[in-house]
Amino acid sequence: MIPHLLALADGGGFDPLSLSGGGNTLWTWVIFLIALPLMWIFVMKPITQALLERDRAAAKAIETAEQASADAERARAEVEVRLGEAEAEASKLLAAARERAEGREREIVDAAKTEATALLETARRNIRAEQDKAIAAIRKEVVDLTVHAAGELMGRRVDSEDDRRLVTEMVTAGEGSKA
Repeated sequence: MIPHLLALADGGGFDPLSLSGGGNTLWTWVIFLIALPLMWIFVMKPITQALLERDRAAAKAIETAEQASADAERARAEVEVRLGEAEAEASKLLAAARERAEGREREIVDAAKTEATALLETARRNIRAEQDKAIAAIRKEVVDLTVHAAGELMGRRVDSEDDRRLVTEMVTAGEGSKA
């Protein structure tokens, strides 16, 4: 700073083109102020616009990602709903199949019971018929023996149809009083 004052004291005065002293600072500010609008127009504005465009693109990408996430969430929820519906439908079908199977089982059991009852009834009828045949055969034998014994006792032959009918009625009447 002292050399600056000496230059002023020598009568040299203020030399704005001199790079020594305060002129240097002044010219720096002048150049900076002239260059500032140019730097703003040609450098800062494109950088700012690029940064703003990048922010818009990032915001759009975030919005798209959020939309895709929401769509995926809706699709997942829809799949879960459909899966629940499919499980419910499967349960209904399984219950219906089980019910049909139980109904068919009841039909088969009822048919088997009916058939068994019919077979049992047929067997009972056959047994009764065989009993009746056996009793009829025994009665015939009793009648024959009675007629033969009566013939032996009387000393004559008892063989007429009336005699047989009479003995048969007596044997039948005897059985009726026992029952």
